[in-house]
Amino acid sequence: MGKVLVTRPMPDIVIERLTHAHDVSVRKHVAPMSSSEMIASLRDFDVVMPTLGDAYCADIFDAVGTPRCQLLANFGVGFNHIDVAAAHGLGIQVTNTPGAVTDATADIALTLILMTARRAGEGERLVRRNGWDGWNPMQLLGQHVTGKTLGVVGMGRIGEAIARRCHFGFEMNVVFHNRSSKEPGFPARQLETIEAVASQADFLVVAVPGGSDTRHLIDKQVFGATKPNAIFVNISRGEVVKEADLVEALTKGEIAGAGLDVYEFEPEVPDALKSMEQVTLLPHLGTATLEVRTQMGLMAAKNILTFLAEGTLLNPV
Repeated sequence: MGKVLVTRPMPDIVIERLTHAHDVSVRKHVAPMSSSEMIASLRDFDVVMPTLGDAYCADIFDAVGTPRCQLLANFGVGFNHIDVAAAHGLGIQVTNTPGAVTDATADIALTLILMTARRAGEGERLVRRNGWDGWNPMQLLGQHVTGKTLGVVGMGRIGEAIARRCHFGFEMNVVFHNRSSKEPGFPARQLETIEAVASQADFLVVAVPGGSDTRHLIDKQVFGATKPNAIFVNISRGEVVKEADLVEALTKGEIAGAGLDVYEFEPEVPDALKSMEQVTLLPHLGTATLEVRTQMGLMAAKNILTFLAEGTLLNPV
């Protein structure tokens, strides 16, 4: 029987699946683990199920010495909060939960596109503060979505799911940039640079993984190439966007608006963004449905159970 730590509360079925075969401890706090907690977790448990915010960086691994932990079964597809090379250097394997998050995250991208284009956040706030005097022909005029051009940066599972929804659901033209050649199976043009995509897009969505390779991938150079009527959407990782450059682009009117589900220094959100009516702000809701979080948890649990029973990894990273 292995000793397993789950670093956040999870749906009951996930914990039940693990406790059927192993000794499971569930951390009750919802905030990320402290450095001392992470160091202790690697010394005291055979497997840890961490998630976003649990920053298992190189310093944490350096401080452990000889770890007891053999596997970090990450709850989530993104694993940029884990220094995988440092983990492997101590013989600790890492897995994630690909596939489970695709549709929910794509749905949030569409939510942000529609909310920002149609000024839904502004309208909702207007009604809540009793500021609505009734319908008039020029009230809260937003942008039409159907038939516009979608630009996608990163045509992986999630990027493709977003583009598919926009193409088939809203008759949008699709252009995209991807590191490798991609044929998504529906009309979409691959362009050589992010700036080329930005220059054509009415809605520019970034859907790349986090990590050092994509940090500040979207910066003032990209916003400078974007059309002034365009709306920018980020559902990937906050550090993919240089937030100061985004604020500057919005302030100067280089882009018309933004829809954000993630932030460079979350949970901190700049006051400048919070003060802008043309910006839609969500609290990292990308995978926030019970069905999806359960599926993610069960996938992470399956990685743990298979590893402890057979020594094999289902979703290694």
